Amino acid sequence: MAYTKKEAFDVDTVALANLAKALSHPARIAILRLLAQRQSCICGDIVAELPLSQSTVSQHLKELKQAGLITGDIDGPRVCYCLNVKQWQIARTYFEKLFTDLNSCTSQNCC
Repeated sequence: MAYTKKEAFDVDTVALANLAKALSHPARIAILRLLAQRQSCICGDIVAELPLSQSTVSQHLKELKQAGLITGDIDGPRVCYCLNVKQWQIARTYFEKLFTDLNSCTSQNCC
């Protein structure tokens, strides 16, 4: 079995990597944009908007939910998804810090 060695990195670095992984597919970006526009969506509505099967959309929703970027509330036989605003604020902080750190290196001609 392969080990990821995530334990060798600090908690913030692992959290940022997990968020980046969740954002690493165009379908997930499209889902997030759709949720931002509509405030909330049922899986079937998302499937109707994307050129993907229901099972594929469900898998992408699962990845986004595991990262905490969206929430899914059960509404009878359906699940209603929406953005997790608190987690997005945390994600923004992580990415802003990363880009600030990278920008300071480029402005100092590190390479």
